[in-house]
Amino acid sequence: MLTEQLNAPVPGGTGRYTAELLKALKETAPAGWTVTTVATANADRVIRVPRRALVALWERGLPPKLGPHVHAPTPLAPLPGAVVTVHDVVPWTHPETLTPRGVAWHRKVIEKAALQARALVVPTQAVAGQLRDRVRVEVPVHVVPNGVTRLEGPKPDDLPERYVLAIGTIEPRKGFDLLVRATERLKARLVVIGPQGWGGVDLRAPHVTLLGKVSDERLASVLAGATVLAAPSLAEGFGLPVLEAMAAGVPVVHSDDPALVEVAGGAGTVVRRGDLTSLTEGLRAVLMDPHHTIEAGVTRATEFTWEKTARGVWETHT
Repeated sequence: MLTEQLNAPVPGGTGRYTAELLKALKETAPAGWTVTTVATANADRVIRVPRRALVALWERGLPPKLGPHVHAPTPLAPLPGAVVTVHDVVPWTHPETLTPRGVAWHRKVIEKAALQARALVVPTQAVAGQLRDRVRVEVPVHVVPNGVTRLEGPKPDDLPERYVLAIGTIEPRKGFDLLVRATERLKARLVVIGPQGWGGVDLRAPHVTLLGKVSDERLASVLAGATVLAAPSLAEGFGLPVLEAMAAGVPVVHSDDPALVEVAGGAGTVVRRGDLTSLTEGLRAVLMDPHHTIEAGVTRATEFTWEKTARGVWETHT
């Protein structure tokens, strides 16, 4: 398994996917199979090539010989004959939320994987449909939902009694700038977990607490104290924080992005993407009655496990 994403400066949600899938693949390996990690550092097999050079080789279909069964958990390595996970089609659906260079690069590697991989893995039916609508796909596409990491911890003693929580890399696609305005209207505190990404999104405001990147222990604690999780994204492929919140018994307000609607399965409060009034009113409703969706959310989250994800990935290789 290629684990280069774990060496990225900002691993993001695909970093968590890589780490959790790796662990689950090892735990569910069929008889006679073993899982070996490959990357430029911190792996069982270290490729002694600079990261940027290796990515350039992968783009050109010139990887080191890795064996007959390779799983690439991101399109970073669109290797011929590998099974490649494509997390979203944002470069086509919402190119304005990425840098022009990022759009061009992601389109290139995903299109390459769609023609030359053994198979593609996508996390939702929404992504599968969007991919087929926009890309020439000549390999099998398997919908394998992500799992949910259940995070449990004590409530934090250094945050407000009530607050709206947002989790994710701070970048235009996440809609956090709109969330700052909505919580300001509601006179609600906002706590944001996640590193600063590209795009110069500035969330600083008197009612906002920016925690940056945190440990899983800290994430569990902050989740435990949250009144509601907000996911106002313009585009997602899956939306792990939504399920993590539901599993922790935190109600969720999410946008009408198709993947988020599919994953939440009716257990969250849906608001219109990019609509300040809709987001404000959705948050207001849950803040006034934060318990009415919790049970549905907990039930929904139990349907997603990393073991199921790993078994779905194994089926693409065996």
